[in-house]
Amino acid sequence: MIRRVRVSNRILLANALVVLLLMAGASRVAHASKDHKTFAALSARLSEPNGYFDSDNLISNETSYLHVMDKLRELNVRGGVYVGVGPDQSFSYIAKIRPRMAVIIDIRRDNLLQHLIFKSLFSHAHNRIEYLCMFFGKPFPKTKGWETRGIKELVDYIDNTASEPKLFEKSQKQLIIDVQRYGITLSASDTETVSKILKAFYTAGLDIRYSSYHRPPRSIYPTYRDLLLERTLGGEVQNYFNSEDDFQFIKKLEEQDLIVPVVGDLSGPQALKAIGKYVAELKDHVSAFYVSNVEFYLERQGTYNKFIENVKSLPFDEHSVIIRSYFNYYAPPHPQAEPNHFSTQLLERLADLVKQCDSGECETYNDIVTKNSILLH
Repeated sequence: MIRRVRVSNRILLANALVVLLLMAGASRVAHASKDHKTFAALSARLSEPNGYFDSDNLISNETSYLHVMDKLRELNVRGGVYVGVGPDQSFSYIAKIRPRMAVIIDIRRDNLLQHLIFKSLFSHAHNRIEYLCMFFGKPFPKTKGWETRGIKELVDYIDNTASEPKLFEKSQKQLIIDVQRYGITLSASDTETVSKILKAFYTAGLDIRYSSYHRPPRSIYPTYRDLLLERTLGGEVQNYFNSEDDFQFIKKLEEQDLIVPVVGDLSGPQALKAIGKYVAELKDHVSAFYVSNVEFYLERQGTYNKFIENVKSLPFDEHSVIIRSYFNYYAPPHPQAEPNHFSTQLLERLADLVKQCDSGECETYNDIVTKNSILLH
């Protein structure tokens, strides 16, 4: 009788342990939902009111964006929660860091809308070539085996295949329907912006460039083609479109509602602090925080100290880094500037940045981007 009780107790204990493990796993993916209600609610919870920036920012203007890849691997920046700004350059970082989820924060609501477009494209495209064809209004290739091809072959197909207006119109209608189904309340103006973004990519194709309002695109800015074909400092092509495995990883995160677009000012009163609180609730940490050159504007407008206070609210560890871009028209040129690159990509440990600023060593933008920058070579 005693033996049976002991066995029964062991079974009950084992069952209880399984339940606890399942509950722990569920807490990590609670934000994923088929109806997207949780996704939309989380985006709203973390967001601030829309702000202004004088650029459409449909693609990056950082030719150096892949230069940190080798060092990220060397520093073992992996997992956790990725936080970043901008359009799809973050996907290349996400593909290599492999976070559990990602939050894309940008002061412009237009960036949130663009990420809803990306989300829709990933949901329909089975692979990389289908994604690019839908985006640029091209027919799918009739040949098979595109999963094993490199980015140069994909680029050549898009460049050498005529766009078809009817295909684009069909894709545009479907994508607009999708972005309205993701639970985020959209105004008529939002829907019009989605349409404008789609038409900009269709019209310009791979020649599309970053542009500022009221000024034509600068020739020094890369085309989308250039960005897809850029290389790391070690000479490797590591855009997420070069690898079917990387693409499928992003696709899976999107399908699980684990790439959450947020509207927020990095020095604002709510968004970054709310992200920090949410990551803490997940009992996780921020592995990488990509800020592009936003710090330049924050320092210039006198709100950099508020940004640092927001950074302090993020859970991070000794491996956590900030990824930034320095543009070489700032004076003086950055010591790590690479020949033939308009931008310089930089890394610093988040812990070092906070310590530096607490010590009063963040007085100028040059101090911020040079004093603790990790050498990439």
